[in-house]
Amino acid sequence: MQRLADPVQHLLASLESGTTRWVIALAGLPGAGKSTRAEKWVAAVNQITGVDIAMALGMDGFHLSKAQLARMPDPEAALRRRGAPWTFDARGFARKVRALKSAATQADVYWPGFTHQSGDPLADACRVPASCRLVMIEGLYTLYRDGDWGLLQGCFDEGWYLDTSRQTALARLRKRHQQVWGISETEAGARIESNDRHNARIVASTRSRADWLIADKR
Repeated sequence: MQRLADPVQHLLASLESGTTRWVIALAGLPGAGKSTRAEKWVAAVNQITGVDIAMALGMDGFHLSKAQLARMPDPEAALRRRGAPWTFDARGFARKVRALKSAATQADVYWPGFTHQSGDPLADACRVPASCRLVMIEGLYTLYRDGDWGLLQGCFDEGWYLDTSRQTALARLRKRHQQVWGISETEAGARIESNDRHNARIVASTRSRADWLIADKR
């Protein structure tokens, strides 16, 4: 693994590679800042090129719905552990990533979103036009390959890992939980211990699969 000093320049160079569409996986711990960084890099690429040639997408739209979790053998545990690998539609995620590669010059691809108001995914929330030549997909498990996640093997042109320390990422996550959910620091800490810390260990185990490590300079 190597450290990537200038992600934006690397993305610009990728656009010159001749590949019809470049699809990159960005993984990192909960609270690492994956969506913020992906959106920042993509915006910089579009500004430099002068066209909307790149997009950032997230995994949130592949959460299993609350109704699906409620049908699991232990619905209470499923809802409590939402965000663990088995609470996502890994097969659906792999199909969509493959569609981004196969339909690069043929058709638009529609990507699901996530509504925090209902707490459920929203189908076809985002359109990736056929003209888009660079897609960065960020999420906890973009580099995870156990079980159905193994269907992602070979789907990405590159895998990146946002190399944030666990202590820093979980501290940021604690603050985010407080702000988003309006809960106390103690309640946020309990949420992390019951779910996020477990997920962070799984994500950390995927670090070795990355082609590039990205230093946390936030």
